[in-house]
Amino acid sequence: MLLRDFFIQLSENNLLNNTAKKYGPKLGAQSVVAGTNIEETIASIKELNAHNISCTIDNLGEFVSNEDEATKAKEQILSVIEAIHENHLNAHISLKPSHLGLDIDVDFCYDNLYEIVEKAASYDIFVNFDMEDHSRLQTSFDMVEELSRTFENVGTVIQSYFYRAKDDIEKFQNLRLRIVKGAYKEPVEVAFQNKLDIDLNFIDLIEYHLLNGKFTSIATHDHNVIAHVKRFVADNNIPNDKFEFQMLYGFRTDMQKALAKEGYNFCVYVPFGEDWYGYFMRRLAERPQNINLVTKKVFTKKTNTVLAVAAGAFVLGRLTKKNK
Repeated sequence: MLLRDFFIQLSENNLLNNTAKKYGPKLGAQSVVAGTNIEETIASIKELNAHNISCTIDNLGEFVSNEDEATKAKEQILSVIEAIHENHLNAHISLKPSHLGLDIDVDFCYDNLYEIVEKAASYDIFVNFDMEDHSRLQTSFDMVEELSRTFENVGTVIQSYFYRAKDDIEKFQNLRLRIVKGAYKEPVEVAFQNKLDIDLNFIDLIEYHLLNGKFTSIATHDHNVIAHVKRFVADNNIPNDKFEFQMLYGFRTDMQKALAKEGYNFCVYVPFGEDWYGYFMRRLAERPQNINLVTKKVFTKKTNTVLAVAAGAFVLGRLTKKNK
């Protein structure tokens, strides 16, 4: 848990995020993001589609603090929707409400989300609402619920570290859901702190939605969880068109292709843009073992030199605060 907390702190640090954004390509960002712009990302998605792998596209963004930034993010996502349609990609959208203005004004955010979902619906493109920390959770779920009354192309994420997760998955069982463990630092009042408790709830939620839900996206790199799901769907006669396995872009690529070849639906979470560092650190916080999957590609000598300077400043700042 100490390692998890460390990665979360790194993900929230402005200095490190800005450093990574400035030197992104040089630091090996292309190993964990599909591109810094739409054109690069389309090329990456076409390559994945050629292996019978679908994609969910996330326009990365951190620290959105004004309406202009949120509007720019909305326009970028609308452009991605157009690109999916024009290029006949096997892909859909993932987005974070905070990126579209949730922390600025709820009504403003909802209007942005409505425009995105409406545009996607016109092309029969699914939109998945990523969930964030507990302070944003209920408001985000409320908007998902409201939009689902009008549109059928809306789904969301259930995070297994929350105590409330079972209630939420029962409430939204008629929606397409992605089941994850969770990647934010949450207080004991709202979330499990023990890895075993989170893992057990993760399996419980997956099994519940496979048996009762509309469609289940199982987000994991853990081969043990994947093997368990394979046995569970076989034992319960659950057809392959009711679920998919999902992994992050750049992680366990051989396993991704192998599962697709076996006939399972497989989807890659494809982030793009310059704001890759916070995203990557949260993925390591979610499952620190992930660092072993991409370390050699991302943390090169050049990467370590640049980020070490920024990280040193971060640590020094922490120590200075403590000594005041």
